[in-house]
This record gives sequence, C-alpha cells and structure tokens, in this order.
Amino acid sequence: MSSSVKSGDRVVVIGGGVIGTMCAWNLVNAGFSVTIVDREKFGAACSHGNCGYISPSHVFPLCQPGAISKTLKAMMKPNSPFAVRLRMESSFFSWFWNFSRKCNHHDMMAAGHGRHAILQSSKQLYQELIASENIECEWQEVGLLFVYDDEKSFSLFGKTESIIRENFGVSATPYDGKQLIELEPAIKPGFGGAWHYEGDCHMRPDKLMSQMRNKLEERGVSIVEDFPVLQFVREKGMAKSVLGNGQSIEADHFVVATGAMTPFLNQHLGVNVPIEPGKGYSITMPTPARMPKIPIIFEDSHVAITPMKSKYRIGSTMEFVGYDKSIHPRRLSILKSAAEKYLYEPHCDPVEEEWYGWRPMTWDGKPIIDQSPAMKNTWIAAGHNMLGLSMATGTGRLIKELMLGEEPHIDPSHFSASRFV
Repeated sequence: MSSSVKSGDRVVVIGGGVIGTMCAWNLVNAGFSVTIVDREKFGAACSHGNCGYISPSHVFPLCQPGAISKTLKAMMKPNSPFAVRLRMESSFFSWFWNFSRKCNHHDMMAAGHGRHAILQSSKQLYQELIASENIECEWQEVGLLFVYDDEKSFSLFGKTESIIRENFGVSATPYDGKQLIELEPAIKPGFGGAWHYEGDCHMRPDKLMSQMRNKLEERGVSIVEDFPVLQFVREKGMAKSVLGNGQSIEADHFVVATGAMTPFLNQHLGVNVPIEPGKGYSITMPTPARMPKIPIIFEDSHVAITPMKSKYRIGSTMEFVGYDKSIHPRRLSILKSAAEKYLYEPHCDPVEEEWYGWRPMTWDGKPIIDQSPAMKNTWIAAGHNMLGLSMATGTGRLIKELMLGEEPHIDPSHFSASRFV
C-alpha cells in the first residue's frame, strides 16, 4: 500500500454512473470510507437506458481507416443515424482534427490492445461479481449478432474479423443469409449474413445499478445526489474538498468519474480531457411475442436491438450536437424504421421510455484511467466512449490498484492522461 494511502481513508467518487459505481465498489471493499456524489441522480444518464451490452467484440475504436468517408457518406442519406452540428469552439474542431489523424491502421491497432485488455478483464469481473453477490440484472451470455444488409458488406467484415481473431483471439462465427434466419427466426429473410460473437453478454443496466446501490449502501457507502461539483479546493498540490450547491465535502482522495461532463472540470484536473458528447437514443417497451433471442446490431443501419428477459430495447444513433438535452421524435423514428426493415415484430406498445444519453467520446477511442496531473490525490476514470458498461468493472479494479500502489492487473499505460497534457 502506498505510504500516502491508508485503510479507512475517505474517498469521494464524483459521478454515480456505472464507472463511479464500480470504482466505489472496489474502494469500499479495499477498506476506504466512500462517498459518491452525483450532479443529478445515481444510476441515471448513460448508465440507465443504454443497450446493456458487455462487448469484448468491440476491440476497435470508432477511429478506423475510412471512418470519415463512411460517416460522411452515411450522413448524406435520408434518416441517417449520424449527425454533426458545427459549433464555433476550438475544442470541437480540435477533437475532430485529432480524430481524423487517428483513423489509420497503426493507431487503430494500438487502441485495440488497450481496449481488448480492459474489455476482457471487465467481462470476467462481471461474471465473478454477479455470481458472488447474486446480482439480479438479467445477465445473459448468448453473444451478439452483427447483421449486414448484403453479401458484399457481410464478406468485407470478414477481413476485420480475421484481424481481431489473429491479433486478439476474439472470434466470431459467420452465418450466410439462409443460416442467419435459421439461427435467429425473428429476422426477415433477404439479408447478406451475420457474424455471431458468442463471447459477448448483455443485461438490464438499470437493474444492475439499482442492485449495486443496495450493495454499496449495505457496505456503508454514502450516496449524495443533486450535488454538481463546481470546483476543487486545493492545497499544496492536493485536493482538500469539492464544492457544489453551496456545500463542501472533504476527503483524503478523489475519483473523477463524470463521463461526458468531465471537460467542465479540466481546469482543475490539469489535463485537457478531450471528450465530446456522442448523443444516443433508446426506446424501451414490453417484450414482443416474436422477439429475437440474441442481441443484434444492424451494422448498415447502425441500430441495436436488446432482447432482455423483462423488456425490449431499440437503441443507437450517434449525434455530435453538444450538450443537447432534447429528444427529437424524428431520431426515435429512425430507430423504429430500421427495426421494421429487419424484424417481423420490430416493436410493440406501449412505449415505456424514450431516452437519450451522452456518450463520453475521446478522439483516440480509449478512456483516461490515471492520476490527475494537478492533484496527486485525485484520479480520473472517464472517457469510455460507447463502452462504459463494458469497461466498468475493469476500470474500478484498476483505479483501486493504482491508488494503493498495487501491481496493475492490466497495463495502465494505454489509459494515461499524459497523452492529452
């Protein structure tokens, strides 16, 4: 244990999403006295209405060779799942410039190694957590289907699958159009085929969060809601307390797990965390009679389907529109229309929830899991892109290891803050 960290030390985890939750879980079990503060409600934001995937298949980041041209081409189509609203801010143009520079094979592979390590770790840690703590979150291990419209796009993905399999050991089973409807009869005939990543899992994220809240509170974790952290009080290179809503909370150590909101704390953290909010939507409803057995991503439409045990969810789209809180009916209609294209029973009534969330997108596709350059007792766990749920348990364990000076179970250099300083 680091000489500056001792059992019983007070830790404030800023952010009550899944990343902050798993950091708090690891820290309280290591003997810390933990308080979670959240600007709104615990378990809300992106940790609530996402598609619930645990995706070791998602080795490669959004920044890949050809990503810019593919996205621009897709945006030219009616009802495109992609949208970008230009903002006259230097951070906005800097993000897209740096993203475009990372769209090459070398950087894609480099990001893949870091993402693969934490994705594999997180899946294993989820399995252990759910079994040992009897977490009831509708966990299922039936894989994830990547469905393609035609044989050409189906075959093209075979090259990517080969690279992932040969370099990372993550493989998928191919199904041509006929085999696909035998595997998943809920899908209409006439599509090119699919790749089935059998190692992926899924759950109901809101149930995970409610269960984890109970587990944390049973262990003495205090959860403070409606506490937007506005600034740190510092002394001699250390954070002493956080301020918000006219209140102050003191601690010995701090963990910043604030997702897409992290850039608002950049001036305090000593690093220009380059996060753009990537807005996604979902629609939740009861389970239709002819519901898919396996979660599906319709790759050419960029729409995802999650068949949970008690609910059914259609989600995705990607909007770079800043911190826009509106829910546009047209964007929701894109989700429904895409589902109608592929599924016999694409949706049903009543719609129980229409939701949006801001994904914390970094331009290199990797999170920041590291010490703050400005405050030695403050740690950053943010920028998990579209994989916050998938990477949460590995992140929580790594934060605990770094704080205690333990041997990290995965290489933390992939997630260093220094790449942005």
